[in-house]
Amino acid sequence: MADAFSSLVETFKNVGVSRAYGAPVQIGGEELVPVALVSFGFGGGGDAGSNGTAGAAEGGGGGGFVLPLGVYTSNGPGRVVFRANTLMVLAGLVPVVCAVGMAIRGVLKTVSANRRQP
Repeated sequence: MADAFSSLVETFKNVGVSRAYGAPVQIGGEELVPVALVSFGFGGGGDAGSNGTAGAAEGGGGGGFVLPLGVYTSNGPGRVVFRANTLMVLAGLVPVVCAVGMAIRGVLKTVSANRRQP
């Protein structure tokens, strides 16, 4: 299991900004730099036997996702602008809208409950 963990560490050692910003691409005479939200994680574990040695139960796993947020492009001489991927921005806002809605609901319930008490 230690060898597998070492292999995973080596594989993900260079993951970072280079994964969030893609290589520049030429499309229609315009240079675009793709931008994404990249997240990953992995873990593992085992069952130590009664004498401190590794037991029979060992395992691990991992996963990740990539959300294409948009591209950087030039907007005239020397000006760089970000063009958002509207669909992904809206998808990313869903949890925020849900959290705000739940917070407002909780506040309204509290205010309503306090008004009914004498």
